[in-house]
Amino acid sequence: MTDATDEDLMVRIGNGDRVAFGELVRRHLSKAVAVAQRVTGSRGDAEEIAQEAFLRLYQNLDRIESPEHLAQWLRKVTWRCGIDEVRRAGHGKEVAVDDLPEPAAAAREGDLLLEGRLRALVASLPPRARMMVVLRYQEDLSLAEIADVMGIPLNTVKSGLARAVGVLREKLTRVLGDVRYETA
Repeated sequence: MTDATDEDLMVRIGNGDRVAFGELVRRHLSKAVAVAQRVTGSRGDAEEIAQEAFLRLYQNLDRIESPEHLAQWLRKVTWRCGIDEVRRAGHGKEVAVDDLPEPAAAAREGDLLLEGRLRALVASLPPRARMMVVLRYQEDLSLAEIADVMGIPLNTVKSGLARAVGVLREKLTRVLGDVRYETA
């Protein structure tokens, strides 16, 4: 069954094939868990959120128009389930910049220590800003796609992302000193 496309699996699921749904879940589970974990900061919560998102997918499969729509829809629902969990449970993983260790030497391109610090700084952002950063720079979504996934206006994405990047730049400067950053 691994040779079947997502579209083939969707047709089979529509015909009542539960094994096909299991294969679809296996294909998209790690991505859904990763999105949820970036929202909550917790692997355990992320796995539960991904389960909820797949349950909603199963309930709404007739609304999915294509494999591309499936991926976008699943990302959006996973993100929204994650935000709901953060609000409900009062998550809010805060990482104080002062708690980060000082760099031993100037960071070089591809420096794993810098990547870990940056990941911690992104995790310290409020959930909405964190999701904008993750969707833009890790998932490589366009601003319009982020607006659609998050269900917010495009200009809100533009301003929110600019603020989040500014906060990250400021925090990173405090951690690393005055380093000039290249913008992509």
